Amino acid sequence: LTDIHANREALSASLAHAEERHPARYVFLGDLVGYGAEPGWVVDTVMDYVQCGALAVLGNHDAAVAGEPGNYMHGDVRKAVDWTRAHLNETQLAFLRKLPPSVEANGCLFVHASAAAPKQWEYISGTNEAVKSMHATQCRVTFCGHVHEPALYNMSGTGKISAFTPAGDSSIPLGAQRRWLVIPGAVGQPRDGNPAACYALYDDLRGDLTYFRVPYDCASAALKI
Repeated sequence: LTDIHANREALSASLAHAEERHPARYVFLGDLVGYGAEPGWVVDTVMDYVQCGALAVLGNHDAAVAGEPGNYMHGDVRKAVDWTRAHLNETQLAFLRKLPPSVEANGCLFVHASAAAPKQWEYISGTNEAVKSMHATQCRVTFCGHVHEPALYNMSGTGKISAFTPAGDSSIPLGAQRRWLVIPGAVGQPRDGNPAACYALYDDLRGDLTYFRVPYDCASAALKI
């Protein structure tokens, strides 16, 4: 799950949906906070999951809230960062500060943006960026967020790259002879015209990846903002 952005309604719906499928492990790909109205609840929830074995990595909004906003953050984004920081306690801020930029587990790399430079927050907006990211790791499957739209890239043994845009609930086999870069889409702020929360479930035994869209009470989340 990635890019929750302090959206309690979206995260609650996504976790309830995921729990019905009994995953062995949860992974949060950064940007737990920013934009949304309930950063404290979201951080506390992710902290609870991490204590039970979940993985979590640092996003650019998490880094900005826990430290200093980058020079690229202006206007309303900067205001949201400052507001969010003021609405988190020291335990929550300390959790964000300690998040690693990337984590490897079970042959997969988990990172918020590009694996080539995790803390430079480069968007994977096309095949060029995807290839650069895949070349930066020995892991066969990379999961990242930051883009807020679901996408899937793969690279053959000869270096041929292709891209796929999943729509709705989509199940895709990740062939063992290829490298893969998975962008699950955003839980809390999708930007592909579909307001439903988006996350992905990976079966690392069968090699199947499934994208899910989960409707939630968008109006309540917007009203709180």
